[in-house]
Amino acid sequence: MSKKFDLSQDTLRYYERIGLIPRVNRNKSGIRSYSEEDCRWVEFVKCMRGIGLPIETLIEYVKLYQQGDGTIEARKELLTEQRKLLLTKMKEMNVVLERMNEKILRYEETLS
Repeated sequence: MSKKFDLSQDTLRYYERIGLIPRVNRNKSGIRSYSEEDCRWVEFVKCMRGIGLPIETLIEYVKLYQQGDGTIEARKELLTEQRKLLLTKMKEMNVVLERMNEKILRYEETLS
């Protein structure tokens, strides 16, 4: 799992310990045995963390998910709010990117 998702074993254990991914079953030897669903959770969490979603938000999402279909609306609202925040951040980053591009272009013109 660690190699598959490019996460350290410590990170995977931490994610499980804090409830970021549901508890993973273990085999008779006590070694974690990740199911396909576990893999989907790790992939989801890695993706969401990669775009900057706070750990607390993801823990809340997992808790809601574990409560069942009665929380679908709450999960949707949580993700919708995070999408709004991400879109705002993307707009801000695009402004900075454009400014950086202009600066680089000025340097290129000066060097030519």
